[in-house]
Amino acid sequence: MKNTKSFHEHTNNFNDVSKKTKTILGIGALAIAGFFMVAADHIDAPAVASGTADITDFYAFQAQDPNNVVFVANVQGLLSPSATASAAFDENVLIEFNMDTTGDNVEDLVIQAIPRDGKMYFFGPTAPGSTGLNSSVETMGTQSSVQVSLYDATPIIATNEGMTFFAGPRDDPFFMDFAQYGEIIAGNATSFNSPGSDTFAGTNVMSIVVEVPKQLIGGSGIINTWVEAKIKQ
Repeated sequence: MKNTKSFHEHTNNFNDVSKKTKTILGIGALAIAGFFMVAADHIDAPAVASGTADITDFYAFQAQDPNNVVFVANVQGLLSPSATASAAFDENVLIEFNMDTTGDNVEDLVIQAIPRDGKMYFFGPTAPGSTGLNSSVETMGTQSSVQVSLYDATPIIATNEGMTFFAGPRDDPFFMDFAQYGEIIAGNATSFNSPGSDTFAGTNVMSIVVEVPKQLIGGSGIINTWVEAKIKQ
C-alpha cells in the first residue's frame, strides 16, 4: 500500500463531468436482497467526448456470494484492440460510486477509485466529507489497492477488508444494434432483429470493479446508487 501522505497532494476538489444512475431518468432503487441493474451509453456528454472521463456503463448486481454486492464502472469506451494496449486510467479522473441508504437521493456512502503509478487505489466505503458535484479523496477511510491489469493478460485481483477489486481493460459488454436502431428511427423497420448485429463487437473499455459485503453499505433494505467521473480542478 502506498503511503497515504502522497495522496494529500491530490485532495483538491474533483468536479463532476459524467454520471450514470440506475434508471434512465433518475436514481434507481436497488434492493440489497438481490438485484441486477445496468445503466449504459457511450460518449453522450460534450464535456467527456473523446476524453478519459466518459462512463460507458454502470452495473450493480448481487455477487456469487449472496452476502456481497458488485459495482462496475466502465470508462473510455469504443477502444479498438490496437488502442487498448496503450490505454490507461487518467490520474486526474476520480471515479466515485455513490450510495444513498436513507432515500433522500444524497450520497451517504462513497467508494472512490483513483489511479496512481500503475495501481488503482480505492477509498471507502465511507461517509463523504462533502456531497454533490464536488469531492475530495477520502484518505481517512478504508484504503485498498490493486495493480492495474494489462491488456490480454491474466486479470489481477486484490482483496482487503472483505472486499475484492479489479481495474483494467475488458471487452465492452454492452450490446446494441445501431444500424437497426437507425432503421427504426427512420421508419424503415418496426423492431430489432434477434439477435441482431453487435455494434460494439471487438471494442474494449477500461473497467473498475469492486465487490463489497452488504453489511458495509446498509446491510438490508433499499439503496440508491450511481457513479460519477470527476476531474481534478
